[in-house]
Amino acid sequence: MKFSLISSIRWSILISGITFVLAAIFSVSSTAILSDVEWFLGMVVVLILILIGIFFDMIGLASAAAKETPFHAMAAEKVKGSKQGIQIIRNADRFSSISNDVIGDVTGVISGAAVILVVGKLMEDYNSLNYTILSVSFTSLVSALTVGGKAIGKSFAIHYAETIVLFIGKIFYLLEHKLHITVFKNKKKSNQGKRGTKGATR
Repeated sequence: MKFSLISSIRWSILISGITFVLAAIFSVSSTAILSDVEWFLGMVVVLILILIGIFFDMIGLASAAAKETPFHAMAAEKVKGSKQGIQIIRNADRFSSISNDVIGDVTGVISGAAVILVVGKLMEDYNSLNYTILSVSFTSLVSALTVGGKAIGKSFAIHYAETIVLFIGKIFYLLEHKLHITVFKNKKKSNQGKRGTKGATR
C-alpha cells in the first residue's frame, strides 16, 4: 500500500509538471498566433484547440473502455499496433490521465482564454459592438461546441473503443520502429489472482 501511495504521488508530481509545460506552450503559441491575425482566423485557431481537446478526450476514454482480449488475437496474427494497443489498455489509467486531464483540459482552458483575445480583436474592428454581449456569446458558443463535441466523442469511444485504441497503437508502432521512441514499456498482466489460487490449493 505504501509503495502504491508513493508511486501515485510521483505520478501526480510528474503529470503536474507536464501539465505546466504544455499549458505554457499552448498559451504562448496561441497568444503569439492570435496577436497577428484577424478575428475570424483567431476563431479557426480556437476551433482547432477544441477539436484537439475532443480528440484526446475520446482516445483517453477509449483506452479505459477497450477490451484486451481482441488485441491478443490480433497480435497472434502480427497486426501492426496490436501489441502497442495491449500496452495502452494496461496503462489506461496513465494514458487517460494524460489524454483527458492534461491535454483535454489544457486545450479547454486555453481555448477559453483565446476567445477573449478574439473578442478583443473583433472590438478593434467594430467599436460599436457591446463587449459584454460579444464576450458572453463567444464564450457560450465555445463551451457548447466543447461539451457537445466531447459528448459525441465519448459515444464513439465507447462503441468503437478497440478500433480507436488500435489506431493509436499503430501510431505508437511507427514511433517505436521509425523513431525508436517507446511510449509505454512492456507491462505484464498482474498474476495476483493466479498466486491466490495456488495459495488456496496448498
